[in-house]
Amino acid sequence: MAHVLIPVPHQDFDPSEVAVPWRILIEAGHRATFATPDGRVASADPIMLSGEGLDPWGFVPGLRKLRLFGLLLRANADARRDYAALERDVAFNAPIAWDAIDTERFDGLLLPGGHCARGVRSYLESEQLQRVAAAFFAADKPVAAICHGVVLAARSRGADGRSMLHGRRTTALTWALEKSAWSLTRVTRFWDPHYYRTYPDGAGQPAGYMSVQQEVTRALARPDDFLDVPADATHHRRKTSGLVRDSDTDDTPAFVVRDGNYVSARWPGDVHQFARQFAALLETAAETRP
Repeated sequence: MAHVLIPVPHQDFDPSEVAVPWRILIEAGHRATFATPDGRVASADPIMLSGEGLDPWGFVPGLRKLRLFGLLLRANADARRDYAALERDVAFNAPIAWDAIDTERFDGLLLPGGHCARGVRSYLESEQLQRVAAAFFAADKPVAAICHGVVLAARSRGADGRSMLHGRRTTALTWALEKSAWSLTRVTRFWDPHYYRTYPDGAGQPAGYMSVQQEVTRALARPDDFLDVPADATHHRRKTSGLVRDSDTDDTPAFVVRDGNYVSARWPGDVHQFARQFAALLETAAETRP
């Protein structure tokens, strides 16, 4: 059994990317400790749970519950079920503070994502968490990162000043997926057009410069080390459309990359396969621990 650390921001993390891996890791016999900025219980992005506020009329209080695009973009039924169970979990309700993390206590690290800037920026920009991630990589302990969580991994630095992902292969939220959701929500959520972009491009920057894919790629040894679904991949359309998510019984929509003791994935549509691969990696690492 492995002991996994799951740091999250105080609010706005993606419910799918926390709850589904938590459930799969627990079912595999592992245990989890959650960490938040100050040790208070965290909460997921409420929009990703309800879907309210993702339609053009979503800013009108009386019409928020009439959802169309919101039902398409929110966490699916499996993730909402797992999140409801997570909210009742003893460990989730007794998190430690980020500054209390002792990496030697843990066998693995899970870095989930989330895109809403209010809470997630504090998570991605935390120097404390960047040092934590760097320590796990330096010790060659299993690390799993998904979606924006890969940005946190990319920002972690080794003694040489390079990203801990330098020399590794990874995936993350692709610009194609990020742009597709952003293009839709800046129309349907026109009063908050950058809801789906944690870091909008700045003046003079090319389109997508501040996207997850581009920031992560800039941290790598070679641009080719950022991996996306190959053009000739089986089930290519299911993997790239952004409309189909994997499940406990169907991993055909998923795309997950493993490089040594590091596992990465793109978005909530990969989360079941991502979690299963991480659980297996933890088991393998446990067998080789002295």
